[in-house]
Amino acid sequence: MGKLFDKTFWKFIIVGVINTLVGTSVMFLMYNVLHFGYWISSASNYVIGSIVSYFLNKNFTFNNKDKDFKIIIKFIINISICYFISYGVAKPIVAKILSGASTSVQENGAMLVGMCLFVFCNYIGQRFFTFNKN
Repeated sequence: MGKLFDKTFWKFIIVGVINTLVGTSVMFLMYNVLHFGYWISSASNYVIGSIVSYFLNKNFTFNNKDKDFKIIIKFIINISICYFISYGVAKPIVAKILSGASTSVQENGAMLVGMCLFVFCNYIGQRFFTFNKN
């Protein structure tokens, strides 16, 4: 368990804060200002945030110098799985909890919960699948 929360974990958190500021701004702007739907708004967060995340995590967090194209494929697979699990789980749970609230409140809440679930899943996936040196 100690290895899971080492220096790499804290670097991942720093990169995550940067991604969160960028991606969340895009997501809520698209949903609340541009009036795109739940899935397009939340997906845009991860398309833009994932580009930032890939370069920062590859070079800063995991110090991975490989030029292998397989890393990009593994990164895309990890992000996609984490996204669909996190947001797919968050939406029905939050809708049930906030059943008396408007769709907008439910979906904004689901996006927040989905973000939290995504961080955890993504860290595990990037650490032990995408950028694993073994």
